[in-house]
Amino acid sequence: MPHTDALDEIAAELYALPPEQFTAARNARAAASDRELAAAVKALRKPTVSAWAVNLLSAGGQLADAVELSAALREAQDDLDAAELSRLSRQRRALVSALAKDAVSLAEVAGVTVSAAARDDVEKTINAAVVDPGAAAAVLSGRLVRPLEAGAFDDDSLRDAVGGSFPGAAPAPATTRDDLAERRARKAAEKAVREADRSASEAARELARVAARRDKARERLDHVRERIAEVARDLEKLTSDAESAEDELATREDEHAAASKTARAAQDEAEAARSALR
Repeated sequence: MPHTDALDEIAAELYALPPEQFTAARNARAAASDRELAAAVKALRKPTVSAWAVNLLSAGGQLADAVELSAALREAQDDLDAAELSRLSRQRRALVSALAKDAVSLAEVAGVTVSAAARDDVEKTINAAVVDPGAAAAVLSGRLVRPLEAGAFDDDSLRDAVGGSFPGAAPAPATTRDDLAERRARKAAEKAVREADRSASEAARELARVAARRDKARERLDHVRERIAEVARDLEKLTSDAESAEDELATREDEHAAASKTARAAQDEAEAARSALR
């Protein structure tokens, strides 16, 4: 096995150990190696606690989702898909935070307490791996020596952050025109589904509003019809009362005429009697 591969294999094993065990284990491996490899092993630097915690994530395979997300973010930027980029950015923040907590938990299981400052470095390093392909390659090597921060390193400092050889950014998979067209067609279809869902939701809300107005109008109509029925019953009763009153008035008119005739006859008799007396 070439010395570079052997060194990287030894480095990966050493950087998975808790930092306090690193120096003794490194010296033991150097002592068991040939002169050239021993010198290279001896030159490996002890990792910081934050870098070691990130190495634990890499060894466990938990960083794969972050790397996939970084590719999706770059694709959304290339496509100028603002909505997708916003969604992926929210997803990135949530994933980075969750992975940082996982790294701290793995360190605690190994008996190492991670300080608040080191926790911040863990989160910054994972975030750098998401947004930068070179940082992703460094982190995925599992041989990180010190933490990284997005936008705060160049190629030389990035290589210096890795023990052993630098793996280099993994080349992006070749994208054919058909693949790109298929992804964009899928995004367009997903966008159409989201817009259709929003339209359906708005239509359902409008239907509910119209139904409420219809029910209110129906209730008002029922109330008016009830009032009409009440008024009709009252009118019928009043009409009957008016007819009875008319009949009674006719009777009283006849009685009045008869009484008037009797009164005039009596008056005439009285006048005749007074005349005879004179």
